[in-house]
Amino acid sequence: MDRAYNDDHRLLVKYAEDHSSAEPPYLQALRRMTYQRTLAPQMLSGHMQGRLLSMLSQMHGPQYVVEVGTFTGYATLCLAEGLAPGGRLITMEVNPELHYISSHFFAQSPYATQIESHVGNAMHLIPHLDHGIDMVWLDAGKKDYAAYFDILLPKMRPGGILMADNVLWDGKVAGDSDDAVTQALRLFNQQVRNDDRVEQVILPLRDGITIVRKK
Repeated sequence: MDRAYNDDHRLLVKYAEDHSSAEPPYLQALRRMTYQRTLAPQMLSGHMQGRLLSMLSQMHGPQYVVEVGTFTGYATLCLAEGLAPGGRLITMEVNPELHYISSHFFAQSPYATQIESHVGNAMHLIPHLDHGIDMVWLDAGKKDYAAYFDILLPKMRPGGILMADNVLWDGKVAGDSDDAVTQALRLFNQQVRNDDRVEQVILPLRDGITIVRKK
């Protein structure tokens, strides 16, 4: 039964991808290189999630975007598709070994002059960011999600959007698992739910995405 479910799910995902907008060629190339050159290519946002980020960004038209957790830059480039004219996207990645991939594709993209890439601990970088953030994509260390939320939300403008990846953690948050990452994500999910400064929805896409709107 599980195998049949998995097969059906794969067919549905393939159908959804086939009937969604295609990736730009530079994102296809980036996806290929990520699978060829990294040890955990499954961390890549991928086609469906990438098109969702692109769509939300284009609907919002942000002037100022912050990304915590660049990886190889796939989500970065998807978010950049909706930047307002003259807008900027600041992205942060703690692993310097990934920078050679992301920087290459940023430079070759239509958004080369709008993306500002930093290598370092985001906890040290975020306090120096300007206020008035329009959109945040959070896809870094899961144990730190609650702390990132605390320092990012005050810097966001009213109506700003924060999106966080992997909030369902392969379904573990709804089960009995008590490992440190699962517990941290449960804490984050509860923290967001209880914060009267925001409204939120969790989408069960891939590993779960929370979309938060600051009131």
